[in-house]
Amino acid sequence: MESIRAVSLAPLVRDWLADTRQPRILHVFEDACNLVNENGDVLSIVRQKIGEGPFNLVVPENVLFSKHLASESSVSIRGDELIFGELTISFAYAKTWNPQPEWEVLQKKKETILALLDELQIANDRGHSFNTNFITIQSPLSNSLTASLANADLPSARTAAKKLAGLGMGLTPSGDDFLMGAIHAAWILHPVETAGHLAKEIAETAAALTTSLSAAWLRSAGRGEAGILWHELFNSLLLNADVKLPITSILSIGETSGADAFAGFVGVLTSFKERIINQCPS
Repeated sequence: MESIRAVSLAPLVRDWLADTRQPRILHVFEDACNLVNENGDVLSIVRQKIGEGPFNLVVPENVLFSKHLASESSVSIRGDELIFGELTISFAYAKTWNPQPEWEVLQKKKETILALLDELQIANDRGHSFNTNFITIQSPLSNSLTASLANADLPSARTAAKKLAGLGMGLTPSGDDFLMGAIHAAWILHPVETAGHLAKEIAETAAALTTSLSAAWLRSAGRGEAGILWHELFNSLLLNADVKLPITSILSIGETSGADAFAGFVGVLTSFKERIINQCPS
């Protein structure tokens, strides 16, 4: 049995660990392990190179999950320890990480962010140059979603979300990734109360129609939460810093997950800017 100390966790993780009675392993990878409880809620245990996320428990880099675990390994929680397979993880002294970006500050700077849209669009085109999935910013279905979120049109956005949810292959299908990125953009473009209502409704609509892991990411976006790589992008936007590195990091997530999410993000920003241009008198 190997004992390790967790490095950090999100607030939702503490709630998951306190409330879970019947955890089980959902997926095991070299760098990460996903657990799910009796309510269908997901906890991701990840190495530091993956980093913080809305439902991530981060452990040191030297942990190799596939060496110690199998999908049938038992899981239990005892006090401040998570015990599964040949691993015991103590989370008593893990620092708490805040998954909420500074949406109100970002919303106040949306004109500055929209001014960078050409640079963001170039990065988006680069991301989709190697992405052969069917989710592209030009597709009618994705355009319907981005326009609806840009206009804060909840009924239309909900209709599009139902069609995108679960669309594609993988643990987080392309349609879900696109939705998540689009929701992040809505938090920037609209006042917090409006964005919160839109985000929650869209996330819940889609979460009911997809995988457990995708649903966890969508619901996190619906609560206004994002992973560390998105935080790095948002911080760069706030500081008027170079966005190339954080965008490259997002595009590198999974096989196409990051590229699909970034396409959703840029798509909503683009639709919003086009609406402003069309409303201006010629």
